[in-house]
Amino acid sequence: MKATGNQSVKIIPLGGLEQIGMNITAFEYEDSIIVVDCGLAFPDEEMLGIDLVIPDISYLKENASKVKGLVITHGHEDHIGAIPYTLKELNIPVYATKLTMGLIENKLKEHNLLKSTRRKVVKHGQSINLGCFRIEFIKTNHSISDAAALAIYTPAGIIVHTGDFKIDYTPVYGDAIDLGRFAELGKKGVLALMCDSTNVERPGYTPSERTVGRTLNHLFEENQDHRIIVAAYASNVDGVQQIINCACKFGKKVVVEGRSMVNTISTALELGYIKIPDNTLIDIEEMRNYVDEQIVLITTGSQGETMAALSRMAASTHRKVSIKPGDVIIFSSHPIPGNEKAVSKVMNELAKKGANVLFQDTHVSGHACQEEIKLIYTLTKPKYSIPVHGEYRHLKRHRDLAIEMGIPKERVIILHSGDVLTISEDNAAVTGKVPAQGILVDGLGVGDVGNIVLRDRQHLSQNGLFIVVVTLDRYNNMLLAGPDIVSRGFVYVRENEQLMEAAKNVVRDTLEHCASKNITDWTRIKTAIRDDLGDFIWKKMKRSPMILPIIMEV
Repeated sequence: MKATGNQSVKIIPLGGLEQIGMNITAFEYEDSIIVVDCGLAFPDEEMLGIDLVIPDISYLKENASKVKGLVITHGHEDHIGAIPYTLKELNIPVYATKLTMGLIENKLKEHNLLKSTRRKVVKHGQSINLGCFRIEFIKTNHSISDAAALAIYTPAGIIVHTGDFKIDYTPVYGDAIDLGRFAELGKKGVLALMCDSTNVERPGYTPSERTVGRTLNHLFEENQDHRIIVAAYASNVDGVQQIINCACKFGKKVVVEGRSMVNTISTALELGYIKIPDNTLIDIEEMRNYVDEQIVLITTGSQGETMAALSRMAASTHRKVSIKPGDVIIFSSHPIPGNEKAVSKVMNELAKKGANVLFQDTHVSGHACQEEIKLIYTLTKPKYSIPVHGEYRHLKRHRDLAIEMGIPKERVIILHSGDVLTISEDNAAVTGKVPAQGILVDGLGVGDVGNIVLRDRQHLSQNGLFIVVVTLDRYNNMLLAGPDIVSRGFVYVRENEQLMEAAKNVVRDTLEHCASKNITDWTRIKTAIRDDLGDFIWKKMKRSPMILPIIMEV
């Protein structure tokens, strides 16, 4: 597919910029759209009660007839987590490598979408044709096997999307990254490079996943006489493999706990991405048949998540496992920024129970540092650089790095989620905006909690609630009963009876004032109650609870 100078293609990130997570990008040319990745993000502290955040795909729904397929780079939640929600709205085929597809199928089963979804497993080095795009899967390394970069052949030129990657010459499973292919693409001519920015602030190289094995080996050797519990990311399949290798070496049995961990490991085992010698894995029920020093427990909860297995063990609410003095607990991952508090809380709880908590470096990043990113630029020699996968500061640092690598300043483009970038050989400019706010999932409700509801939740969480109930005469609006006041999360009513009495008097005065002015409109009466009571409480307490007046008519 030869590029002609004036052809332009649109790149539309619907998520994954200015945040870590929720990666999803659309590529559009005339009547073809392909979507790369479809991930979720986890809520931040302000999103009270929210379980997940998924991308807003209203642009894709409006152009449903153009959308040819979903192409996935690897099997982490921030790249595959929102697929079931998207497939409920758009029936499109999914293309991914073998392990990635196995993990996607787990999700589709949960949502009863397996039968209705067309799926194709793609090998590294293979290409697929979707509309006017050809997409080639290129072997890369990451903390999960089967990660791929994509070379997207478009009428405007070749766009290389790295996915999440690092350069690992000695991976735990499979082959090293296919650097030769990146170099060949560079010779053909790359229009734009969309490269992972997660670790762009770190100089040097990311260590090989193998180095973790050495550290773990040392820890296992030192603690042969204790039960070992390792908290790991369920998605770090290679890390889990190394824990299993160490357990086998020291003759220990392995128990896997935590729903996501069990799902991921059984999928990886089924597809041959993890090798576990016979008689190593035992069920959690069989644990009592062995003495403590024979056991290694691999569990979720390395980020201090409240519902994860390790947090439940720390809080003594886990049904099957209780922490005993002498247990050795290894955290094999860094806290994600923002989770430090939760992680140290879990660590303290475990230490109080007499466990020995080890937080040595038994985790290496799955993302490229500066020197590896530079290597990809050197090999692909892109005309334009579009940093992806990172918060704003990461994208900005990536911009400086691309300029260092010789890309002219005006050809490094920092996008925001929702920008429409129109790019051709001669020009690249943001030519529009599409919705890309992120949709909140709370329980089974998708998108029914928006900014206003969140604002109410924040208000309630900070200031409490004040409900005023009055009963008025239907004909002349005279007060027949009340005002009754119910307060939640504001003050303890029994000890503040005087305040409550005074508040009732304020409401009575307001109602008399409304009656004298012949105000009969309920909305105006409610507003008056809210304003007067709000002023009174602020003067008395310097607080502003949410005030809900309720009027009944007799």
